[in-house]
Amino acid sequence: MEATGTDEVEKLKSKFMSAWHNMKYSWVLKTKTYFSRNSAVVLLGKCYCFKSDEPSELSPDGSCVDIVDKIISGNVEEFRKDFISRIWLTYREDFPQIKDSALTTDCGWGCTLRTGQMLLAQGLVLHFLGRGEREPKVLSNDHKEALKRDCDNSEMRDEVYHRKIISWFGDSPPSSFGLHQLIEYGKKSGKTAGDWYGPAVVAHILRKAVEEARDPELQGITIYVAQDCTVYSSDVVDRQCSSTGSEKADMKAVIILVPVRLGGERTNMDYLEFVKGILSLEYCVGVVGGKPKQSYYFAGFQDDSLIYMDPHYCQSFVDVSIKDFPLESFHCPSPKKMSFKNMDPSCTIGFYCRNMKDFERISEEITKKFQKVLTCPQILLAIQEMTEDMKTVLQLVTHECKLMEFCIYVVVQFACVEHVARMGSETPSVAIVS
Repeated sequence: MEATGTDEVEKLKSKFMSAWHNMKYSWVLKTKTYFSRNSAVVLLGKCYCFKSDEPSELSPDGSCVDIVDKIISGNVEEFRKDFISRIWLTYREDFPQIKDSALTTDCGWGCTLRTGQMLLAQGLVLHFLGRGEREPKVLSNDHKEALKRDCDNSEMRDEVYHRKIISWFGDSPPSSFGLHQLIEYGKKSGKTAGDWYGPAVVAHILRKAVEEARDPELQGITIYVAQDCTVYSSDVVDRQCSSTGSEKADMKAVIILVPVRLGGERTNMDYLEFVKGILSLEYCVGVVGGKPKQSYYFAGFQDDSLIYMDPHYCQSFVDVSIKDFPLESFHCPSPKKMSFKNMDPSCTIGFYCRNMKDFERISEEITKKFQKVLTCPQILLAIQEMTEDMKTVLQLVTHECKLMEFCIYVVVQFACVEHVARMGSETPSVAIVS
């Protein structure tokens, strides 16, 4: 009887939290986000220019006609289609009770799990559907009959995989990457339902979830999580090569997750160009980050602002096991922007590699992106302050490393300890080692 009473109290708490978060975040969802016409907008490796190349038309009285209509007919509309076709995963309520708890909602604590889901969803979209944006009509159930009439096999395939990917993130125990499964994997990291999860912990939870997925469609993809911010090429190769019981080994696609810290207590603005460079790569599947205790899924930028999807809006449970389940709540109606300086320094960056050739290209591209960061005064000063022993270690490491710039970060991390304490920031010790 006592346990039943406790469950009822927890359910009441859950309903209160859902109502509170809807009141707190629903107005944010409905507010418009303004973009500059004079600056390019980048979304997961695609660049959009809102500025019209055509001269402005004039109205009869000589004033400029509202140029919005002209812009929307160009790249603004393409950007809108691209953004709205990304998979949006938010707080949900009234889903099946989470094991070993009375919780039927993740309001107030599950935001980083949701942003991690969005990053993984983008990786799966790249894997099964490619980077191209889909027309909004594919998101409509009414369009299914038209699809059948048109007999467009490619479009039908996209529709099937789009629904299948979303179903893997359903909020019920059978879903491979649903909240219930992620919480089970999080228990090995000492986390339980109701706890707050950090970006690094979520990276390892996602790796475990993909490893344990039993759907045959998911056997061709895996996740590699960087160890101490270092990506080892040999480990990535091991992840990509797997035995299927026969003599022939199959090559798997790999999602590489790199937990990093872009500063001390606050994000160091020197890394703005680095983050923008990462989000400009076609292989990037986004960044799990946000503000302190408030996670966002970063997918692009304009000028010094990051474009993100917010998981904090609480929506009703959708049963994805039902045929033709509604898709509208899995797509964000409008993008949001946040100044880079407000970003929490702790984040996880994701990349998708279909094969080793992709991995090599990513390594080359990231090396170029780091070159600007390597010239920042703090790193140059840290290198000058290196001891001879540290320089010897640097020489030994770079001897075995094709990408020397990355290895500098590994050693500089140790050289900067006292210097960073004075400056209040850290260097992101990211490395790719062969």
